[in-house]
Amino acid sequence: MIETDYLSIYNFSNAIYGMRNPLESWTQSDSLFGIEDVDELNLRLIETRNKWMAYNGYGNLEDCEENLDSIHWMEEASRIDDWLWNSSLLEKDGPYEVRYYFGPKDLKLAQSLIRAGADESKFMRQIFINIDITAPLYWWKEMDTYKVGTTSNSTSTMHKLTSDPIIFDDFSFDQENSELSIDITQDGEYQYNVLDVTKDILAGCEGLRQKFVETGDKRYWRALIQLLPESYNQTRTWTANYAVLRNIYFARRNHKLQEWRDFCKWIETLPYAKELICLEEKKDK
Repeated sequence: MIETDYLSIYNFSNAIYGMRNPLESWTQSDSLFGIEDVDELNLRLIETRNKWMAYNGYGNLEDCEENLDSIHWMEEASRIDDWLWNSSLLEKDGPYEVRYYFGPKDLKLAQSLIRAGADESKFMRQIFINIDITAPLYWWKEMDTYKVGTTSNSTSTMHKLTSDPIIFDDFSFDQENSELSIDITQDGEYQYNVLDVTKDILAGCEGLRQKFVETGDKRYWRALIQLLPESYNQTRTWTANYAVLRNIYFARRNHKLQEWRDFCKWIETLPYAKELICLEEKKDK
């Protein structure tokens, strides 16, 4: 089981600005990020018009009428506005939420850098993501492989495991387990259903929890920690970046653990994930 909540993605604008630092090509940037309301949108449209007019030799918005007649300028301004509306994720009816729009020039450069390798696509490390992830401990053990550029704060098994009854829903168990059986005797005469084994283990965990709450004897708590199945679900607030997500996606999208395949499908839903995180490398002909 993988569950995600409280997603935040930020710093697109600064990452793209930095992406253009090496060639000092900031005026060619054609992206919009972080639109929240109508007033801000209008200001951002004016800024984009200014950049476009300057880049194409028309001067700034304030003196554009000196370079173009009014009708020509109005046609250009309308064309730019229509392009922004029709191309972006924005909707004309508010209220507006935070949106991300990669302009075609920025996206072309970003994808070229990504295909050139991790050293050239450092801007991906500056697009940050913060998310609450609930997943079984056996999945978190593998997720801990990704330590560079990540931070996580978990709910505490150490302090909170004994606070509430231990129940079946606290764990990630496959429904197919009920179809499995094992031999628990040397002669193989007795078949034991795996789901029954699971229930017995959880009953033992709950019994140990109750004894610890009743007596305060830490031996019961230690026995509980040692017996607790790795399918126990833990929630962590996890911070990373698009570069880390790209590494995860290509390493884990076909993993035998269903949780990894589900996580990679979730990655595909992030803003511009398919254009950046999931972008395939160009193969040599």
